[in-house]
Amino acid sequence: MTTVDAVKARILQLCGQRDITINKLANLAGLPPSSVKNILYGRSQNPKLVTIKMICDGLDLTLGEFFSTPEFDSLEQELR
Repeated sequence: MTTVDAVKARILQLCGQRDITINKLANLAGLPPSSVKNILYGRSQNPKLVTIKMICDGLDLTLGEFFSTPEFDSLEQELR
């Protein structure tokens, strides 16, 4: 799993836990729906930390809570 895949999976997991749509998440985060969809559909291969922070703010999470999962802890180093 890549970092981008882990971010996508985490966003979808959080939306599922809260029973909210991607559009609702975007609204809560103060982002255009296209920004969130670009992350989820792979158009954004390097989402900005500020965007992830806005998503966290909309979900009332800290960045630490967002990234504190086994998926992020087990990511391999990504060198290009």
